[in-house]
Amino acid sequence: MPRENKLKHSHMRARIAAAAARIMAEDGVEDLASAKRKAARQLGAGETQSLPTNEEVESELLAYLSLYQGDEQRERLQALRYAALDAMRGLQAFRPYLSGPVLKGTASRYSDVDLQLFTDDRKGLELFFLNRGIPYELREHRHYCGDEPREVQVLRVEWDGVPFTLAVYAAKDERSTLKATPGGRQIERAGIAAVSTLVEGNA
Repeated sequence: MPRENKLKHSHMRARIAAAAARIMAEDGVEDLASAKRKAARQLGAGETQSLPTNEEVESELLAYLSLYQGDEQRERLQALRYAALDAMRGLQAFRPYLSGPVLKGTASRYSDVDLQLFTDDRKGLELFFLNRGIPYELREHRHYCGDEPREVQVLRVEWDGVPFTLAVYAAKDERSTLKATPGGRQIERAGIAAVSTLVEGNA
């Protein structure tokens, strides 16, 4: 690729990353791929050649939140992490881990708290919420353990007024590398002890 084209390509990647970050922060779009495609369309760019990496968008998102939402975002993030820790302690029997924007520090105004649960007692999990009068929505997503597909049950609930998305894996998957796509990066996660340290460190 000629040097001039490389520079244009690099410049467009940076513009798309910045636009995708703004879309995620202000419009409530949580999926990185969707935000990148929407940003590319807004900028009149092709949807493949100039798309930035997830890491580039997340870096821009952290910068955007720090610049434009500052104290508000820090207070919101700390409140969501407190809520996550409270829920994880309540759900301790189902081996909970925090993942997603609340763990990474990129949670926007519209972010859910994402938890991963590892249990073979899915009926017991549903009864947990039913017995406490907590309504939930149930659907399925496909995730991957290594390169093996998994149909993952996903529950959406509100815990003390905070929206949570719970991805329920088999107990044996707890030691596996989990990914959203076959070629994607590992989904980061943190257990109760790590989240407790995270909350205390930012208190």
